[in-house]
Amino acid sequence: MTRFSTTEALAFVGRARSEGKKIVFTNGVFDLLHPGHVRYLQHARTLGDALIVGINSDRSVGAVKGPDRPITPENERAEILAALACVDAVAIFDEAQCPIGTISVAGPVIRMTSEAMDHILPSLRDAASAIAKAGTGLPIFSEPAH
Repeated sequence: MTRFSTTEALAFVGRARSEGKKIVFTNGVFDLLHPGHVRYLQHARTLGDALIVGINSDRSVGAVKGPDRPITPENERAEILAALACVDAVAIFDEAQCPIGTISVAGPVIRMTSEAMDHILPSLRDAASAIAKAGTGLPIFSEPAH
């Protein structure tokens, strides 16, 4: 469980792929980690051999959620997520929405998203296009409302 820069995360993907591993990528803010996040991440990990979690930078969270967010700074969010047994790597990205650039460069990985988060991804069609170009799937995991 490691915190990576985006460049390091992409190198991790390359090494894992050269070992024949199936990579799962998901992303989000993960500002106030709760059991739904943990269940989602645990499920994502079952889809492959390694799970990389991209988290929004503090700047990108503020751009999407307003000036009072995030509550937990990016380095602390990365540290918390990296401590989860189901997470193999964490990378902080600065794109305000889905990290389309990161996904496009990562190549063939499984992109995991949650139906509950789709409303905050107005560029989902653009993301789906980048994912399709990278030759990846788009599994959906939906946690029942609490």
